[in-house]
Amino acid sequence: MTKKTVQLTLGLPALDSEQTRRNVEDRLETVRIYRQIGMTRREIGTTPNYSPREHGSTNQISMATQDTAIWNVDKEAELEEHSIMLDRALQKLSRKERELIERRFLEDEDVFDYNVCADMNMGERSFRRMKARAIYKLSLSLRLEVLVDPLETIDIEEKKVAAK
Repeated sequence: MTKKTVQLTLGLPALDSEQTRRNVEDRLETVRIYRQIGMTRREIGTTPNYSPREHGSTNQISMATQDTAIWNVDKEAELEEHSIMLDRALQKLSRKERELIERRFLEDEDVFDYNVCADMNMGERSFRRMKARAIYKLSLSLRLEVLVDPLETIDIEEKKVAAK
């Protein structure tokens, strides 16, 4: 049986950049929709949904109105908290990074990278670098980062070495 050793580093954590980017973009999309149209509330059905009971009484009662009201209040509070946390995280970015994120993700839904790149008078390469850096900072501020397990990366590296 072989032991695996992991070297400890004091640098920044290794992130799964693709999943982290998706998490941040999903949060930005959610906040944009919440800010534009608000909260879509659930409503209770007028007829109950009967389900067959194969066993005896469970003594459970259905509180559809209460459950719906609690969900509506909790969901709206959660979306408002996401919006506030995003505002705080955006304040930590540089002016250009903040402008990039706001133009690309928070203003309109049909805006693409090349539109924002042209509006900000930036080259495509520097735009992509700044966008990646801003998303990285937002992921850490909003705690949406997905860390890479060091043991998995060691296994992948060992498989690459064995394949050679």
